[in-house]
Amino acid sequence: MIKPQLTKTRGPDDARKALDFLAGLAFRKPPFLRHYIRPGGLHWIASGPCQIGKAILFFHGGGYVAGSPWVYEGLLGRLSRLSGIEVCAPHYRLAPESPAPAAFDDALAAWDRLMAQGFAPKDIVLGGDSAGGGIAFALLSELCRRGTVPAGVFSMSPCVDFAQTGASLETNKDSDVILPVARFQELSDIVLGDLDPKDPRISPLFAAFPNCPPVMIHYSETEILRDDATRLAERLRSFGGDVRLQSLSDAPHVWHLMDGWLPEARKSLRQLASFAQDSLVDTKR
Repeated sequence: MIKPQLTKTRGPDDARKALDFLAGLAFRKPPFLRHYIRPGGLHWIASGPCQIGKAILFFHGGGYVAGSPWVYEGLLGRLSRLSGIEVCAPHYRLAPESPAPAAFDDALAAWDRLMAQGFAPKDIVLGGDSAGGGIAFALLSELCRRGTVPAGVFSMSPCVDFAQTGASLETNKDSDVILPVARFQELSDIVLGDLDPKDPRISPLFAAFPNCPPVMIHYSETEILRDDATRLAERLRSFGGDVRLQSLSDAPHVWHLMDGWLPEARKSLRQLASFAQDSLVDTKR
């Protein structure tokens, strides 16, 4: 149902309504879900007991025009329950009201708020899916430049190239059951504003990552963003990053959101949860 809906969506408002509807219909939530908005305006989502003083800083997807911490409650609550780590999910600004680099600026502000609240870089794992994965890696590049590197980074089907140079945009245009490639240029025009499409704040495929921490990236071989994931892994490795690529041969874009419907979703979330746990062990860094 999703790809036809996105193909005929008239604009960001329709996209937001469609994603909100899908979340209510299909994104299942774990038991005892907790969702707080704490001082500083940051959303915190958890389920079950969580480690004190550790956090997953997660940026939701939605093509920079849709999505919210409320839409992602189910996914982030399950991730928290599996990892035993509380998830901080910033409600960053969206285009077209706030084009790039607004989302990046809000991500950096969220990181700075966590630092002001007493977290250390080694206490935080960055995460994100789709556009949110792009935000996570754009933030990582800035943190690497600053010398305040997080414990690790994970991403689900990241979107990291608004210059649209990946071959899979064409080769997988029919096999991707979620994203219609025909709308990508329109989305780019809405999101970029006056920003260069290769600006690392929106396209971290072209960013630098000195002293890169451990990274895990999940992607599907059939999605149009396949080459975003594989080429980003190569880029990170060129800076000495320990990158673990995990792919499925035929899964929808960000299949993790279908936890409770697709068995692959729970298995993949367990992998990401274990990665986050391992990254936050003090002796690792």
